[in-house]
Amino acid sequence: MDEHRQENCPMGMRPKIAWIVFAAIAGFYLWTEHRAHLLGALPFLILLACPLMHMFMHGGHGHGHGHDHGAGGENQGQQIKGENK
Repeated sequence: MDEHRQENCPMGMRPKIAWIVFAAIAGFYLWTEHRAHLLGALPFLILLACPLMHMFMHGGHGHGHGHDHGAGGENQGQQIKGENK
């Protein structure tokens, strides 16, 4: 039964553990060596995120597409009245 598990798994357990340890060590050294650069850019990244969030998060509201907002309110009221009956 162990042979079948080995055939389905492209990588054995030892290489996976070695890869995880290597990635953890590399991540630690990247963080310690480049922390000043990353944290120095953080205020600019936050400022950049503001207009991007505004563009992408308001996309579903229909602003500026020529929709009549008054008609939508009337239709919603009729739907609610119909649901109560």
